[in-house]
Amino acid sequence: SFKERAGFCIGREGRGSAEMIFRVQTTAWTRRRALLGGLSLLSLSACSSFDFPSFGNPAPPSNGPLAQGQSFGTGPVRVALLLPLSGDASLSAVALSMLNGAQLAMDFIASNAQMADNITLVVKDTGPTAQGAAAAASQAVQEGASLILGPLKADQVNAAGGVARSAGLPLIGFSNNSGAAQPGVFLLNVLPESEVKRSMGYAKSQGRRAFAGIFPNNAFGQIQQAAFQQAASDLGVRVVGTYNFGSEAEARAVVTQIAPTLLAGQVDTLFLPDRATAPSFGALLGQAQVPAGGILIVGSADWNADPSILATAFLNGAIYPAVDDRGYQALLPLYQQKFGGTPHPLVTIAYTAVILANAATLVNAQPRYDRALLTSPGGFNGRDGVFRFLADGRSEYALVI
Repeated sequence: SFKERAGFCIGREGRGSAEMIFRVQTTAWTRRRALLGGLSLLSLSACSSFDFPSFGNPAPPSNGPLAQGQSFGTGPVRVALLLPLSGDASLSAVALSMLNGAQLAMDFIASNAQMADNITLVVKDTGPTAQGAAAAASQAVQEGASLILGPLKADQVNAAGGVARSAGLPLIGFSNNSGAAQPGVFLLNVLPESEVKRSMGYAKSQGRRAFAGIFPNNAFGQIQQAAFQQAASDLGVRVVGTYNFGSEAEARAVVTQIAPTLLAGQVDTLFLPDRATAPSFGALLGQAQVPAGGILIVGSADWNADPSILATAFLNGAIYPAVDDRGYQALLPLYQQKFGGTPHPLVTIAYTAVILANAATLVNAQPRYDRALLTSPGGFNGRDGVFRFLADGRSEYALVI
């Protein structure tokens, strides 16, 4: 069965809502992303475990055309890895960590005598645009790739996914925007639906029954609000109100509206998913004389390790969903030894994706990476814990609070 274990997401897309300026100091705890061992196919094979190898730049598979881009591995099946390695400094820094994580996965495969070298991984730079992602995916298709991993952003996943679907290839993207998922285009990331249901389910288990949520007027807020409403329906809890803001003035107006219901005890749980503005809302609620600790504040996975959130007194005792960080900590010394520095938390997703792509049960299936196998209900155990793909392309992770 699909057991609730640990999972967590960093690098939320679309959280660029208006940032307000109020800050207060305190201390709090935090968790980092988890990397649990190698990947295992829980239901497809008898819990086969996976690890990493040493790679170089070997010749491409003999049954296909020469591939453009750096390649790793010696396996007969070509897999493309699409990442925004150029054109945007912030994106390329994340992409480089993910590329390094993919290399560590290939190292593990090559060095593990119990694992076959099933794939050759070909890296393609998408740049920061959807057009670049579509072009990279088209090139991968022309070169005979059997699977596409990446890209990172939702618009790029949409563009590359359209190319992959037209060619009949599965794509496993890295966006955490569930709107990019569709049949055959899978998202290997913690999605809002999973995290909201986990955190609201925990709140319900603590006796909380009356919920309200405050959401930014952007794509991130829309997705979080829809997930909030769906989770409330699934869990049978009452939503007292939902509020939206797009500016500091609107945020202040929201606090003016909601404070009386909080003070009257009509709401016992307040959902504040937006990382950028959660500290400011905490300060505003404190100014409105809402007692700290009187209501349960629920954040999103995007809160993880944010220093402003950790320094906001009103948010002491708040909860958010996360992955256990043991997996990340296990990978960290390997990364530092080979590449130096500290990897972005999404390094674990790239690592898991490569191990999954090399899994014999999937790569040797007919057709390769058969959708029925990818969506097996038993799921997989990767560096961020237990996860599974749904038929609509979304993923579900088991999360900790």
